[in-house]
Amino acid sequence: MLEAKSLRKALVPSSLLENPSPASLQSTRLALHVNGVSSSCWVYIASGCNVYKIEVSMEDSSVTKGKESLLIPVQAEVRHSSLLNRCPHRSEVQSLVLAETECNGFLVLGTVDSYGHLIVSQLDTSGQDVDRITYSVVPRDCGVGEGSWAGLSFSPSLWSTVAVAHSFCKSIDVYDQDIHLRSLRTFVRSSFLGDENSILAVAEGCQLTIWDLRTHENGGCVQRICGSMGDILYAICSSSDGAIAVGGADRTVTIYDPRRWSAFARWVNCSKYEITGLSFSSIDSSHIYIQGVDYEVFCGDWKDSKKIFSFRGDSNWLGFSKSANRDVLGGWCDSGSIFLAEIANEREVDILKRSSNGFPK
Repeated sequence: MLEAKSLRKALVPSSLLENPSPASLQSTRLALHVNGVSSSCWVYIASGCNVYKIEVSMEDSSVTKGKESLLIPVQAEVRHSSLLNRCPHRSEVQSLVLAETECNGFLVLGTVDSYGHLIVSQLDTSGQDVDRITYSVVPRDCGVGEGSWAGLSFSPSLWSTVAVAHSFCKSIDVYDQDIHLRSLRTFVRSSFLGDENSILAVAEGCQLTIWDLRTHENGGCVQRICGSMGDILYAICSSSDGAIAVGGADRTVTIYDPRRWSAFARWVNCSKYEITGLSFSSIDSSHIYIQGVDYEVFCGDWKDSKKIFSFRGDSNWLGFSKSANRDVLGGWCDSGSIFLAEIANEREVDILKRSSNGFPK
């Protein structure tokens, strides 16, 4: 069983960013990295054409619960904030993803704007302003057409492989660094499956589509699974063991088995409103984090269809993300508030509580 270890609330300094741009309903404009000793967290957010970074203190962990296990945040200190020193986009950034694959002491940050322009940068894990540009890729149509939602997904085992989705073109382009590998005529969210770097799961309208980048038969499409007719899927994620979770307008989370390409669990009406974000727990893959459009984020056991705890933002979410290898959640609201939740297993939280109360461990 998982339990919340802490929930913090920090405010983006108005001197850094006063009025964030609105972006789209599906925008994922936040990524985070927790340092090795968990004393602070670097939060990266995108607004307009720029990316900003904020260091938030994570010391003195504590948690307070209200009614129905709703977590109450405590105020956190912002230690440092600045504009990221990198090549800016020419249009509004729609999605921002941080690859936790560390290469020679660096992290990899990818951003894509409303015309599908991709920029991938190397970032120093210590938070120092090194920010080396790795590569930049212009869209296949050279940015002609209308600006719209765009997203990206890194391969979990090979960060140089990245898939870029663009809603106006209804396509996904796959790159090996700046080399274009192929285009998939499909649409919406995508996620590389488990530890594979060739299997791509895509939320396409109201159906889940599986693409194998190694094959060209049927254009590379190996499976299409229809969900609830007319209910668009907004969120998709995969666990370390390959299970796929999707959610959207039907307010239901469905878990698919990649061996049979069939649903083996369904958490019906788990959210009050549309689901726009999903992420499996890194501690226990039977738990999943769910983001809704009603400011709520909650953790639940999808096997038992049971909600464990939840917290709320104070306005619309502009970005939400989970650390790649740790159960630390981050959300950014259009009020300027950043929420950081740290989750651990029940035994670890109990030991922490006993230690803080002066009891032996």
